[in-house]
Amino acid sequence: QMQLAESGGGLVQPGGSLILSCAAPGFSLEKYAVGWFRQAPGKDREAVACIESDDDMTYISNVGKGRFIISRYNAKSTVTLHLNYLKLEDTAVYYCAADRLCSWSRDYEYWGQGVQVTVSS
Repeated sequence: QMQLAESGGGLVQPGGSLILSCAAPGFSLEKYAVGWFRQAPGKDREAVACIESDDDMTYISNVGKGRFIISRYNAKSTVTLHLNYLKLEDTAVYYCAADRLCSWSRDYEYWGQGVQVTVSS
């Protein structure tokens, strides 16, 4: 059973940057669409970004347009999410998820445990 693992979270000041990574130990994410989602305390989970498996088409939701970048690296075995110009409201637990296609609404087959991102001065 493939399991996803996120890394790279932490504490950052407003305006700063973080790079989150998503990997599947023992597996490659090359053939999966990988999405990033986040959930802040007391709020619903929201979509952040996704990258397709076949053509690496990327999608960034409104929460990250112009600030976040999703990409693959390491022979496509890892997916990164670059968080730039971070705001206080970006504070949340960030999850990566994998499935056959990108979707903002459909539940993904595989999920990671999440990584905390805290933006604070």
